Amino acid sequence: MSNTEQRPAETICRNSDRGSGVGSGIEILEPRDVPLGGLRAMPVRRTLPQRARSLIGAWCFLDHYGPDDVAATGGMNVPAHPHIGLQTASWLFSGEIEHRDSAGFHAFVRPGELNLMTAGRGISHSERSTPATTVLHGAQLWIALPERARSAPKTFEHYAPPQRRGEGWIAQVFLGSLLGEHSPVATHTPLVGAELSLEPGAELEITADPGFEHGVLLDTGELELSASPPAGAAADAPREAAARLGPARLAYLPPGAGTIRLRAGGTGARLLLIGGEPLGERIVMWWNFIGRSHDDIARARADWQAQLAAAGVGDVAPAGRPEQAADAEAGRFGLPDDEPEPPLPAPPLPIARLLPRRL
Repeated sequence: MSNTEQRPAETICRNSDRGSGVGSGIEILEPRDVPLGGLRAMPVRRTLPQRARSLIGAWCFLDHYGPDDVAATGGMNVPAHPHIGLQTASWLFSGEIEHRDSAGFHAFVRPGELNLMTAGRGISHSERSTPATTVLHGAQLWIALPERARSAPKTFEHYAPPQRRGEGWIAQVFLGSLLGEHSPVATHTPLVGAELSLEPGAELEITADPGFEHGVLLDTGELELSASPPAGAAADAPREAAARLGPARLAYLPPGAGTIRLRAGGTGARLLLIGGEPLGERIVMWWNFIGRSHDDIARARADWQAQLAAAGVGDVAPAGRPEQAADAEAGRFGLPDDEPEPPLPAPPLPIARLLPRRL
C-alpha cells in the first residue's frame, strides 16, 4: 500500500524509552484518519508510526481499514508506486485486492492469507480492490529491513496459515511462532504476526517471548489484556500491566512479557497481534521509502522520478539536486506489467533536510 499523503511528514524512528518492563505500563495508541486515494478517497486508520511510538519490533507502519462499502467509496485504487528498505504485509478480513509488482508477481490478496512483498533496494507495485468486492476490510503493515538486508532482492511470498482452535478462540499465525504454530515465511529480524478471534467472554493465555515488544490492534469487539513477566523473573520486577482496548486502538506492550492474557467482551473480539525484537537501528521514513539518511531518501525519490520521465509518464521531472537527476538510476524500481493507469509521482521533498525528531 502507498502512503498517498501529498505532504508526508518525515519520521526518524529509533528506540525510545520503553521503560523497565511490562510493569511500566501498556500504552494505548489512537489512530488518525488518512484518505487513501481513489475518486472518493477510501479512509484508513493509521496507528503506526506516531510521534510517541514509531516501531514495534521491526513493524513500522500500520493502516487499518474497513468495513468499507466499496460502492460508496470506490474501494482501494492505488496505482504503481515505489518502495525501498521495507517489506509490505497485507492481511484481509473481507474483500479481495489485486496485486501487481515489478518483480513479475501478479497475485490476489484474500482473507486469511498473507501476502508479503520485499522491496529491498527498490520495487514498485499496485493494489486495487477487485470488481467482486463489496466490503473491503483489512490491514496493511510495513516491516523495516535491517541494515544487512535493506538491499535484498525484490520478491513476493504468499502463505495461507492453518487455523488453530482452542476453547473459544481461533488463531492464524502468519509470521513467526505462537500457540504451537510456526509460519515457514522467513523474516530478516525475529517477528511474530497473527490474527486471533475470541468468542464472547472467552479468555486466551499466550506464552510470549520476553525479548519481544508486542502490539495488539483490536479490529472488532471489546478486549481486556494484561501482561506479566515470565516465571523466574527477579523478585523486584514489576509483576503485571493491564488495559482495556477499544476498536481500532493499538496497545503497545514493552519487552519483558512472558505471558499475555486476552479476555473478550460480550460481543467477542478479533485482533491482530504483532511483535518482535527491538530493531535497534535508527531509520528515516518518508513517503514510501525507508532509509538511513536524508540522502538515501532523496536519491530514491530522484531515481523514481527519473524512471517516470524516461518512461514518458506525464509531465514528470526528476526533482532533487541536479547531480542526483543526472546520475539517477532509471531502472532501479521497474514497473508492473499491464497497468491500467500511470504510476504515482513522488510528492516534493521538504525544503529542509530530513532531520531527527524527538520521540
